[in-house]
Amino acid sequence: MQRAAAGLAAACAGLLGRVYGARVVLLVGSGANGGDTLFAGARLARRGAGVAAVLLAPERTHGAGLAALLAAGGRVADDPFEPLAAADLVLDGITGIGGIGGLRPDAVPVARAARGSDAVVVAVDLPSGVEADSGEVRGEALRADLTVTFGTYKPGLLVDPAREYAGAVRLVDIGIGDELPSVAGLEALQHADLARMLPLPAAESDKYRRGVVGVVAGSARYPGAAVLAVAGALRGGAGAVRYVGPAADAVVSRFPECLVSAGPPGKAGRVQSWVVGPGIGENADAVREVLATGVPVLVDADGLRLLDAGDLSGREAPTLLTPHAGEAAALLGVAREEVEAARLASVRELSARYGATVLLKGSTTLVADPDGRAPVRANPMGSPWLATAGSGDVLSGLAGSLLAAGLDARDAGSAAAYLHGLAARLAAARGTPLTADDVAATLPAAWHDVREPGGGGVARRDARGGS
Repeated sequence: MQRAAAGLAAACAGLLGRVYGARVVLLVGSGANGGDTLFAGARLARRGAGVAAVLLAPERTHGAGLAALLAAGGRVADDPFEPLAAADLVLDGITGIGGIGGLRPDAVPVARAARGSDAVVVAVDLPSGVEADSGEVRGEALRADLTVTFGTYKPGLLVDPAREYAGAVRLVDIGIGDELPSVAGLEALQHADLARMLPLPAAESDKYRRGVVGVVAGSARYPGAAVLAVAGALRGGAGAVRYVGPAADAVVSRFPECLVSAGPPGKAGRVQSWVVGPGIGENADAVREVLATGVPVLVDADGLRLLDAGDLSGREAPTLLTPHAGEAAALLGVAREEVEAARLASVRELSARYGATVLLKGSTTLVADPDGRAPVRANPMGSPWLATAGSGDVLSGLAGSLLAAGLDARDAGSAAAYLHGLAARLAAARGTPLTADDVAATLPAAWHDVREPGGGGVARRDARGGS
């Protein structure tokens, strides 16, 4: 607890700049979370801050923490709204990792006053009102500007909708790392993980040894889906791309190195993976045909709408499904809002039900494996600018190319989501809106950023430093 309080107080001091004379309000709940908050407040009070504690569970307040605060010159506020009106910084220690179902009714007015003030709000371990293990927000929660979390990242700090309440996230090591299991079955990759994972050509490599990805995409109505999926595939590390579909002219005019075929997929030539679905309209035969092959298959967009679960039951090769929330809802037979409110539970259910690896796209991209023992992966990269037409087509081609290069479905989906998000961040650094084509064009820079041994700039720091 003292280590947690020291890290928390240091983070607050950094935000305040000048601690002496600063006005700090502690929102103190019961148990250890409230204790961390009180001990951190005591440290700030000893440095000259004016610290007032609002006790939301006076009978269960951490005794030693309260004694330390009072000994350091802090006080207990009789009226919670009086100090909040003038606060420079508010420490949210109302609930900890055991909180379920949102804030209690008596805490809601205080939380609203804190958020409505001009103060910076710092959450202790995680924002009060969000659920630590699921990332769900089932009631009112207090949105933070910064969350200082202890020991390890909690799922609620990595998965929306809870992640949006966390603000920036800072991890404080409190010396319990060796005792921590995988956090509720969730993990997030970083640059070093990607550097080990991405395929590199060897001296004896040729275009076929590097892997050939087949892309079944596009239609007369949506030729651009084919172009964008091929763009992602060509920049994904495979040696060659075979395109099958009616948009061959559009594809070749943009990418003359692409091998094209009118179809069906079985006549296109040998491939090491298939991507099927973006913009194909009602071509259910193509979906069934590629799923009947013995190579890895990625199904996206229209392919998900045309998917028959029976086509997956006998497959031995890896299958990767890449729905957004609306498509996931249709596959599960629930409302889209249910998926968005419980993204972690939804991706696990989809993967288990269909016996496939699932990449659930969205503000938090999650990758779940049908082997329930493998942790779900949350993608720490991304940008709101990715909410643009065609970006998912680029992601599909990229992931399919990594499948062809030999990555398993979980790694291919995770690595593709990471590179895709990183490319968006790098492109967005120009300060202008993105198109899907911009993301595809920036993928080589994302590869370089990951593989550069000592560089990486802002993107590398973001990946290591949290949300």
